[in-house]
Amino acid sequence: SRSDLDNPGKAPSAMTSLPADMKAESVATTVFEGQKPGTSGLRKKTREFMKEHYLENFVQSVFNALVEANVQVAGGTLAVGGDGRFHNKVACQTIIKMAVANGVKKIWVGKDGLLSTPAMSAVIRTRAGGFVPFGGFILSASHNPGGIDEDFGIKFNGENGGPAPEKVTDLVYKHTTQISEYKIAKGVPEIDLTTAAKFMVGEGDAAVEVEVIDSTEDHVNLLKQCFDFEMIKKLAARPDFSMVYDSMHGVQGPYARKVMCEELGLPESSCLNAVPKEDFGGAASPSHGHADPNLTHAVELVKIMGLNAKGEKIDVGGATVPCFGAAADGDADRNMILGRQFFVSPSDSLALLVSNAACIPQFKDGLKGVARSMPTSGALERVATANNIPFFETPTGWKFFGNLMDSGNEKYFPGKPVYTPFICGEESFGTGSDHVREKDGLWAVLAWMQILAVRNSDPALPFVSVEEIASE
Repeated sequence: SRSDLDNPGKAPSAMTSLPADMKAESVATTVFEGQKPGTSGLRKKTREFMKEHYLENFVQSVFNALVEANVQVAGGTLAVGGDGRFHNKVACQTIIKMAVANGVKKIWVGKDGLLSTPAMSAVIRTRAGGFVPFGGFILSASHNPGGIDEDFGIKFNGENGGPAPEKVTDLVYKHTTQISEYKIAKGVPEIDLTTAAKFMVGEGDAAVEVEVIDSTEDHVNLLKQCFDFEMIKKLAARPDFSMVYDSMHGVQGPYARKVMCEELGLPESSCLNAVPKEDFGGAASPSHGHADPNLTHAVELVKIMGLNAKGEKIDVGGATVPCFGAAADGDADRNMILGRQFFVSPSDSLALLVSNAACIPQFKDGLKGVARSMPTSGALERVATANNIPFFETPTGWKFFGNLMDSGNEKYFPGKPVYTPFICGEESFGTGSDHVREKDGLWAVLAWMQILAVRNSDPALPFVSVEEIASE
């Protein structure tokens, strides 16, 4: 409708009715050994997940664990999406059918089955006023290769948009060791995920609303609250600025095109490998299907930026090297930052973002906390000490940063100090802030672009480069 075009943040108002047999069937199953979720959920070979009952066992164990933890699954809202790897779309349809059978009344699923990991967190925290779903399933094995002979994964994020805490994942594992049946509504038809739309599945009291949502909408809207897009757009329009963002055929492609091209006006050539593929390009691609944003695997980008796999300058033979380069992993939560023939290590990138946080509108009132994982270098601590910002070192795992972000929240950690606004990161190319409860590769890239925009606000002056900022 016309009103939907005038309000792009609003979901399509038209509702398509889908007749369905909504009966919940109980299917007998047996335990699969080794379904213990790690810090990033359950990851196995794709063919393992394709075994009869394997995915269903884990999904039902999550629902069972949530019910035991007094989460209101029945009558609730669930989000579903993934990084687009092989088996992603099939898994989305299975989860929809199982959610219906377990009493879920509204399901949000990303268009084409896609939702980046940070976008899932944004959807949970902001869509429809915020904090509507009891959680969401993310289908991803992160930077691990995708394909029928490669890897698949699934994890559950809770009501705050962050990875399920250990008390929940421990319950999930307990249920995987005891499960004897799972619930599924086999009569629910396959949902068309190719277009944003609303479906009312079934009739009467048994009806369930399934909404296929624009995968980029909520995340991009949230990022607009963090950064000054108009200022960054001026940077993008400078004749002496150019950049390349390599999505490595992971889920970041649609987000990169939406932000870099549609919002900031950069040419399509700025977005490299921006079409998601089920195998991330496969063995024949320069990255060998390994969507991991580092000097070893982001081969095309590293060469374009005038570097080798050691981060050393190479002879570019007179070719023009872009001012700025970045890469994303399969599920878009990691990032690599490059300047012209210059590599910024993840540990240094984190420290530099904190050092230049005053350039970022999100932190206009200052930072109240920063943190790094134990393996990350001490550069952040030096910056925090110099600027009198509370500093923390955490175990590896993003959920531990989330605890600090939720400190002082009356629901989670009442009576504790508040450490937000907050920046955190890890040496494994993960950076983020408290706008979501996941690391966010696109946020990190825009944070660097915001800093470059502020440092280059006068077009009459020579361009201040990434290397110059890093060398100050």
